[in-house]
Amino acid sequence: MAETTHSHSHSHSRLPVDGPWIALAVLLAAVAIFDFAALWPTIRFTGGALLSTAPFIAFAVFAIGYLKATGAEGIVARAFEGRETRMIVLAALMGGLAPFCSCEVIPFIAALLALGAPLSAVMAFWLASPLMDPAMFAITAGTLGLGFAVAKTAAAVGLGLMGGFGTMAFAASPVFRDPLRVRAVPACGTSCCSTEKPFSGKPVWRFWQHPARRDTFRVTATENAVFLLKWLTLAYAVEAVMIRYIPADWIAGVLGGSGIGPIVLGALVGAPAYLNGYAAVPLVDALLAQGMSNGAAMSFMLAGGVSCIPAAIAVWALVKPRIFAAYLGYAFAGSVVAGLVWQAIA
Repeated sequence: MAETTHSHSHSHSRLPVDGPWIALAVLLAAVAIFDFAALWPTIRFTGGALLSTAPFIAFAVFAIGYLKATGAEGIVARAFEGRETRMIVLAALMGGLAPFCSCEVIPFIAALLALGAPLSAVMAFWLASPLMDPAMFAITAGTLGLGFAVAKTAAAVGLGLMGGFGTMAFAASPVFRDPLRVRAVPACGTSCCSTEKPFSGKPVWRFWQHPARRDTFRVTATENAVFLLKWLTLAYAVEAVMIRYIPADWIAGVLGGSGIGPIVLGALVGAPAYLNGYAAVPLVDALLAQGMSNGAAMSFMLAGGVSCIPAAIAVWALVKPRIFAAYLGYAFAGSVVAGLVWQAIA
């Protein structure tokens, strides 16, 4: 899952020009002021990157809209039925494919925990869900290659399994006992929150036969197209600036090489440098071009995705600090392991 879906119920409160567009304007203005000759190459690079990624963006927009309009999100709930080990496996698998944004998961997970769903399955879902979904897979494959996208998907599921079975093994310990906060869940303040109730019951795959579902597809597809366009435009512009001005030997010296050091550092800097799952892809592409190691790129993507603000808020809002600390610990350890494995394979 990724922080991608938006609700039209918030459209009246959004300004016509928001953060990413402002940041893009500031970036281009700075390039024009300090190195005017680089302005057109930066714009040309950004436009070319968007055009090359356009088929994957189109697929992402369609996939998100289709999953919302059909009501396929309800299938996720089935991962939390049955034996605990089965729940953990299915939760990790479904977490990486769920079309929820991070904040939409808050009421979903709150209800599951309140009804007694095991924390182990919830942890598996929480860890895997911010890292991959069908739309993000398309964007990642289009920019970083199919191999990286497949490896990141496998790592997301593996991270969920590690957290789920680790939590199950130590469920009786003081760390994981009584996980829920007593206070009410705060309202989410990010733009991905949705006040709309998802369609319930069995998915309706031919959604276009129902006016309400057609409206949902139209609104979801439009808002996610705008979301992807603004973030990817900013990210590709940042990539162009990074390639032009950041010395390749500096990146190679800090995040290059085959040892564990660059991989650990990639996981550590992932959180503060991570924008969102889509904008991070061009950022990593630029870092790889400058000499970042494959393992560090993987650990950066995984640690940053799990600890980015929307995903972290979803966890912090519901559970006590010790559970949140375990969540971050799983993210860091799993990211380093995945980085080491990908470094050896790639």
